[in-house]
Amino acid sequence: MSEEVQNKSDSEMTFMPDEELLYDLADFFKTFGDTTRVKILYALMEQDLCVADLAEAIGATQSAVSHQLRTLKQSRLVRAKREGKNVVYSLSDDHVHSILDQGMTHICE
Repeated sequence: MSEEVQNKSDSEMTFMPDEELLYDLADFFKTFGDTTRVKILYALMEQDLCVADLAEAIGATQSAVSHQLRTLKQSRLVRAKREGKNVVYSLSDDHVHSILDQGMTHICE
C-alpha cells in the first residue's frame, strides 16, 4: 500500500463502489478473457454480421461462435436483430468500441 493511502483517514479515501458493483465489473472484464470473444468483437467493429459470416471471418466453427455470442449477449456487449431468416449481430453501443480501443492502446504502450 502506498504511503499516501496509508496516511489518509477513512473520510479522505476515494469513493469505493459497493461490493456488488465491483463484482459485476470484475465479471464484465472476464468476458474479454477469451480470444474467440475478442475476435468476434473486433469483427463486429467493422460491420454487423450473421453467425456464418462471423465464423468465416475469425476462423472458427459456427457452433463455437454461437456459444460465445451467447456470453457476449448476456454481458450486453453484443445485440442481435432478425433480418428475414438470418440473425445479424452488432456491438451493443459505442462503449464497446471504446473499451476495445483503450485496451489495445494500453497493451501496446
